[in-house]
Formats: sequence, structure tokens, C-alpha cells
Amino acid sequence: MAFTSAEPPSAAAAVDPRVDPAAPPGGVPTNGNEPPRAPASYVWMVVAATFGVYMAFVTPIAYSLAVKVSQLAPDNEEYLGYVTGAGGVAAVLAAPFFGRLSDRTRSRLGRRRPYFIAGTVIGVLALVIMASAPSMVVLGVGWVLAQASWGTILSLLLASQADRLPMSQRGRVAGLSGIVQQLAPVTGVLLSGALIGNNLLLFLVPGVVGVVAMTLFVLLVREPDSRGLDLPSEPLSLSSMVRTYTFSPRRNPDFAWNWFGKFLFVIGLTFNTTFTTFFLADRMDATVEEVAGLVAVLGGAGVVAGMLGAIGGGFLSDRLRRRKAFVLAGAVVFSAGVVLMAMTHSMPLIITGAVLGTFGIGMFSAVDQALALDVLPERETDAGRYTGIYGFSTSIPQAIAPLIAPLFLAVGASGGDKNYTLLYLVAAAFTLAGGLVVVLRVKSVR
Repeated sequence: MAFTSAEPPSAAAAVDPRVDPAAPPGGVPTNGNEPPRAPASYVWMVVAATFGVYMAFVTPIAYSLAVKVSQLAPDNEEYLGYVTGAGGVAAVLAAPFFGRLSDRTRSRLGRRRPYFIAGTVIGVLALVIMASAPSMVVLGVGWVLAQASWGTILSLLLASQADRLPMSQRGRVAGLSGIVQQLAPVTGVLLSGALIGNNLLLFLVPGVVGVVAMTLFVLLVREPDSRGLDLPSEPLSLSSMVRTYTFSPRRNPDFAWNWFGKFLFVIGLTFNTTFTTFFLADRMDATVEEVAGLVAVLGGAGVVAGMLGAIGGGFLSDRLRRRKAFVLAGAVVFSAGVVLMAMTHSMPLIITGAVLGTFGIGMFSAVDQALALDVLPERETDAGRYTGIYGFSTSIPQAIAPLIAPLFLAVGASGGDKNYTLLYLVAAAFTLAGGLVVVLRVKSVR
């Protein structure tokens, strides 16, 4: 992630901009004003599309890829990390690139729909490649294509919301999307468990859900002809495409601080979630295999808690016209849950802490997404690019946090033990810092 401060600062965005009655339905807001209120049909199509894409996109991460790796390289589980890492890099690079291309696309189908169509087609082909892969290299190529295609679609669904949703709807749509993001992986894994033994169905059935959802979205969500829209003055060139991955914190301070707050939160979250199974085994003085049942219980309870946090925070933040308080509340609740887990060996208290943590994750993530749309720079011309850059605040810490975590695990440890208490306390500190950064530094949104 690179920042540049070559551009002059601009005025902060208004807290409560007026709705422009002349803005085209579902189109780009004119004169920098908010778009009109989106119809319920659009909201539910966004939610359905998010569910479908998460089914196609997350199920391989949660289950199918591990099954395929165990078939191709049964004694080399580390290959799963190589494959997922390569795919993660592809997703990071693709989302802002295709987001910017979509910002500048002028077609009868509009700006986003051509990329929804292309991404869906490539995403299905990628799943077929993975299902039939004869080697780890081919599996890796398939996963890179899958990450680039489905990941770009997710980023452009957020850009579509930036195009169409006024501030008064962003929290509830983020909350509803948060619910299906919790449900889709669980549904995908349950479905995949019934398909084990048939690799093609194992990958394609969740993918079909994504195809159906995106087909309905493309067919039913009207996007105006974009051929008459003015292009930005800067022509596309190699240097301008390189700048796709940069922005000016000085010119866009609220977006930058919100980005950084999310970055800190996800570092702490990744410290916690990456080592949950090992933490539980340490606390229970058991093997990893022996805590599988407890992990499943925590996962089920976490889905419910995360959904409640997302929907509650999202809807209330719209109703009360407050974002930052809910972002901070999510960070505080998550931190409290993690501290509780770190300081006890009691299973009931550990479960309580885990449930509190997932509630906080749901609230923080939903409301922070709505806040990101509130402060998104250049929404009329560069929403696709900036939603891709916002995604970096999640993908980058997910890549680096597991590399940093062993430093804390090793502090004061001996004889093969790991200092999970310190790691979890550090995780709580990072997440709380993320919430405080948003509350104290973002100025244009309450």
C-alpha cells in the first residue's frame, strides 16, 4: 500500500449532503451530491449477490482447497499456504485495477455490469480449473484467477453501493451484507460436506450459487448507459495505472484515517483468529484434534453473535446518524472479549469472550464499511478504485499479522510453550487502537 501527498488538500466532505432530485435512478450522483434513496429491490439484490459471491469465493478457502491439496500433495499441507498466498496477492492487485477501469468504462451496459459479467464467467472457469487440476501449479493458477475475479466482483459491489446508496441507507445495507457474509461460508462448508468425493461438484455447486446470484443482479439491477458521462481529464497511461494503488492522505484525510483504523483492527483480529485452535488446545492442555468440537461450537455461536452485531450496528448507525460511536463500541467489545479469553483458563469464560469478540467484529465491520462509503473520495469518478484501495486495509494485515505473531508468542516462552496470553493482549490493544483512530481522527462524519 503506497500513499502520495503530491496533491493539494481539499475541503472535507459534508456530514449531511442534500439529495439531488435530478440524479438519475441508480446512476452517478450529480454535482457531488448524495444519490436518491435506493429502492428495496436494489438493497435485496445486493444482499443476495453478496451471499452468492461469498459462497463461490469463501467455500474453497474454508474447505474445498484443503481437500484438493490433500489429494495432490498429501504430505505437504504447507502448499495450501502457498496457493492461498498467491491468490491473495492477485486479489489485492486486481480489485483497484479493474475498479479504475470500471470507473472509466463508457458502455450501453453502464460502468460496473461489464465487469460483473466478465468476472462471473472467469470465476466459474477458475473453479473448473481447480476441480480438475492435475498438479499444484494448475491449482494455484485456478485459485489466482478465482481470487482476482470473485474478489473484484466483491469490490465492485461495494462501488455499486457508493454509486447508488445515500448515507441514510449505507449502515443497514452493510449490516445485512454482514449477515450473509457470516452465513455463506457456513452454508458452503455444509453443502461441500455432502459433495465430498466428487471434486467437480465440490467446487462448482457453491460456484453455481454465485453465478445465479450475479446473473439475477446483472439482469434485474438497472444501470444507466454510461456513454454520455464525462471522462476524467487524466488519460489512461502506464503511470496513471500505477497510481491506481496510491492516494493522498493529505487531500483525503478522513478516508486515510478510516483506512488506517481498519488496518489496525484487522491486525488485532488476525492475531486472534489465526491462532484460535492452538490457543484453545493450550488452555485445555489438549491436542488440536481434541478441541475440534469446541472450535465448532465457537464457530456456530460466533455466526449468531456476528450477525447480531452487524445488523444491530448497521441499522442503529443509520437511524441515529452516528457511525463513529458504533465503530468504537465494536472495537471495545471485541477487545474486552479477547482480554477475557487471555486472562482465564475457564472454558465458560473463554466461550463468553469468544462470543463477545465475534459480536464486536460484526458491529465494527458493518459500520466501518458504511463509514468508508461516507468518506469515499471522488465518488462520482473513482469509486471503483477507492473501494479497491479500501480492501487493502483488510488484505494487507491478514498477510503480515501471522508473520509478526510469533515474535509475541516467543516472549517469555520456554520448553515449547507459547505466550498466547501476551498475543491476545496485543490483539486487544491493536483493535482498540483501530477504533480510537477512527473516532479521534475522522472529522467529517459523526
